[in-house]
Amino acid sequence: MLAILAAIVFGFALLIDFLNTNLGAPDLFNTHTLMLIGFLLLSLYLAGVGSGTRGGGGGRWYRGRRPGRG
Repeated sequence: MLAILAAIVFGFALLIDFLNTNLGAPDLFNTHTLMLIGFLLLSLYLAGVGSGTRGGGGGRWYRGRRPGRG
């Protein structure tokens, strides 16, 4: 989810850069600020933040009959 948000922020920053606009607040929403927000979201995604718990079941991942068990 964070990677999708980062892609949206990067796309919005690219659109602002192509249109050469500042959205009425040049110090608040400029291209560099949006790129930094995108990098923050991307780094949080790569760090594993928001991925929840993985695993589950205490190691019993195999369902059904196990091969070699008679």
